[in-house]
Amino acid sequence: MFTGTLEFDLLLPGDSRSLKDKRGYVRPVIAALHKFEVAAAEVGDQDRHGRARIGVAAVADEARHVNRVLDECERAVAARPEMELLSVRRRLFSSED
Repeated sequence: MFTGTLEFDLLLPGDSRSLKDKRGYVRPVIAALHKFEVAAAEVGDQDRHGRARIGVAAVADEARHVNRVLDECERAVAARPEMELLSVRRRLFSSED
């Protein structure tokens, strides 16, 4: 069994001046990620208006499949024009670890 994670560091548009505005940007991203059958949630910077950290986790029996799903998630987030993807941290774990 393999588990893969991504952590996205996102810069939100300048008009996200409140936490309500921020949720308006973060929720659609998380909803889009769920379509890839992964777990996704805001995992950091919850109290910062212009930044967001979103975490993704995928589990499969082959590392190749986990990496393919994580690649799709990364492309989906990077393609969103309303925010800037500052960094992505990827980790892959095996049940043998």
